Amino acid sequence: MTARIYQPSKTATQSGSARTKLWLLEFEPASPREIDPLMGWTSSSDMQSQVRLRFGDKDEAIAYAQKHGILYRVEEPKPHPRKILSYSDNFRSTRIGQWTH
Repeated sequence: MTARIYQPSKTATQSGSARTKLWLLEFEPASPREIDPLMGWTSSSDMQSQVRLRFGDKDEAIAYAQKHGILYRVEEPKPHPRKILSYSDNFRSTRIGQWTH
């Protein structure tokens, strides 16, 4: 039973940073998902894959995994570069592309 500890990234539909400050502990799937022959739904007999624990910081998640004897791997968040743009840059005389409306 291996777990993954990570900080989720912001979704494309979010404009804010809600729920990106928490750290998650998710278990890796122990068995592959199977297709039900009657209905065609995908299912798994692995109940641990449904567990998702939230922690305030990385150290709490690591302490929980160590306390319960869970093998884990930590994925550090990647810093996203901020591209600061100004509206007036659209009308610069040194602009490379054509300006159209």
